[in-house]
Amino acid sequence: MSETIPTLFNRQAAVLRQKPLFFAKRRGAYQPITWEQAQQEVVALSAFLLECQVNPGDRVLILSENRPEWGIADLAIQSVGAWTVPIYPTLTSQDISVICRDCQPVIGVTSTSEQSTKLLAVSHNAPSLRRIISMTPLSQPPQLVKWSDALGRGREALATQQKTLENRQQQIRPDDPATLIYTSGTTGEPKGVMLSHRNLLSNVAACLQAIPITDKDLHLSFLPLCHVFERMAGWYLMLSAGASVAYAENMDTIPQNMLEVHPTVMLGVPRFFEKLYARIQEGIRQLPASKRGLVDWAIGVGQTSAMHTLSGRPLPLGLSLKRKVAELLVFKKFHSRLGGRLRFFVSGGAPLAKEIGEFFYHVGVTILEGYGLTETSPVIAVNCLEALRFGSVGKLVPDVEVKIAEDGEILTRGPHVMLGYYQKPAETAVAIIDRWFHTGDIGHLDSNGFLYITDRKKDLIKTAGGKFIAPQRLENLFVTDPYISQAFVYGDKHPYCVALIVPNIEQLRRYAQEQEIGAESVKDLLLNERIRDFYWHRVQTRQEGLASFEQVKKIALLDQEFTQAAGELTPTLKAKRNLIAQRYDVTLRELYSSPPS
Repeated sequence: MSETIPTLFNRQAAVLRQKPLFFAKRRGAYQPITWEQAQQEVVALSAFLLECQVNPGDRVLILSENRPEWGIADLAIQSVGAWTVPIYPTLTSQDISVICRDCQPVIGVTSTSEQSTKLLAVSHNAPSLRRIISMTPLSQPPQLVKWSDALGRGREALATQQKTLENRQQQIRPDDPATLIYTSGTTGEPKGVMLSHRNLLSNVAACLQAIPITDKDLHLSFLPLCHVFERMAGWYLMLSAGASVAYAENMDTIPQNMLEVHPTVMLGVPRFFEKLYARIQEGIRQLPASKRGLVDWAIGVGQTSAMHTLSGRPLPLGLSLKRKVAELLVFKKFHSRLGGRLRFFVSGGAPLAKEIGEFFYHVGVTILEGYGLTETSPVIAVNCLEALRFGSVGKLVPDVEVKIAEDGEILTRGPHVMLGYYQKPAETAVAIIDRWFHTGDIGHLDSNGFLYITDRKKDLIKTAGGKFIAPQRLENLFVTDPYISQAFVYGDKHPYCVALIVPNIEQLRRYAQEQEIGAESVKDLLLNERIRDFYWHRVQTRQEGLASFEQVKKIALLDQEFTQAAGELTPTLKAKRNLIAQRYDVTLRELYSSPPS
């Protein structure tokens, strides 16, 4: 792997000049931006950064939602040998301040006046910050430069900076840092993960051998580009494959955007698939009995077909004919709502409930679940179309090694393992021992090479009886219930586990109306004994087959979701377990105030 990210981009742009690289919603319709247009903007912005005296190794922030300018800024930053430091646009000024104090950026690139204001507010923690380039025109303090002005000044500077820019790109080495990504921080302050060009591009090459992305594909991007999964698989991998990328307007418009751009591939996190699954299940329940019977029959056919396909057996003629009828009468309508061309989803960031992966496969939509961490660039393993096991995270991608430690922790080594944590040699030495990165995840490899994740090592619950319980496994069981939106399992050092259950409020209200249960508010509804019994029964049903010590013995119903705004979730929607436990300390203690019935 001798290439760098800028040389990869330039090589592809020379071949794919008039092919659309980006699609963005502008003036009510998706507009293409070609590889040639993107390259021209990358060169112009690179020249402006040189005019701003950005040096190799300098840190440059991007504080923006997904949009073409994000990728152009990223490539320009790396083209001058600087490091891209992506920041989630949902972070508060306080969170941004911590990052600025740690990495001391010289330039910030922002999307909106709101993001510029946040960055200006914390600039005292980064005296090195000389300029802020804003993609949105607005009234400017002296250090703020409009995106269009930066490009214009860069084009003017090319006459004197062209040779310097070429020299800079030639001097970049594959093992030089390309980016500094701050971890979400579920347990403490975020750490800056240094990833090199080799780290990222080795992972791109490995994943392209496992996932068949080509220059014919169109990816609809909605996961934040700040997240290493979207950054590698939804950006650099698409560059390498010559694919196109369209950007969703926001989370709420994804269903409409799918109908507009007709994507062939999409990346998602489990929460996205959980919500999509819940909407589909609710739609099925609302059908008249005759149509619901047809859908149930079709899903049954899909399930039987899947058993044959996954075991490598051909479909019997009768089953094959039934499958075609099911596709024509039922599955085709579902596929059309996903844009009509979707080949597969890829899921990462957290464990996906096995039941959800299986359901989508039964209706003809494959979710390829994978596994990795920011520190591993990120993919360690992923399911493939030809090798798929639900409940697993797939087989190891090429050039990645894994071994399981005595305590069950997953260790990995290879070209994907980070350079280290920025300015944290002690933490780096703890994480990487003899070139093996300690993931902090518990899991195992089966005899066929499929990797299974049990839980986070730090999240494992050890009951007072000495039994270890994986809370995420239980939580995934609960959230597949249509009446449950979120779940949080707790029980470390206690005699048994309990759970905080967040109902699906829309479903709950409908059920209460059907049962003629009146209440003035959701909070009052959750105090109703019949509602509490109803939810306890649903939790018990989901736990059938588990050992007694694994089962949740009591639950409390919450009237509001865990949110990122409240600090309970990371930007990648992982639970901050310690914070949730602290926030609901009184509720949890009440659950243990009397023995389970």
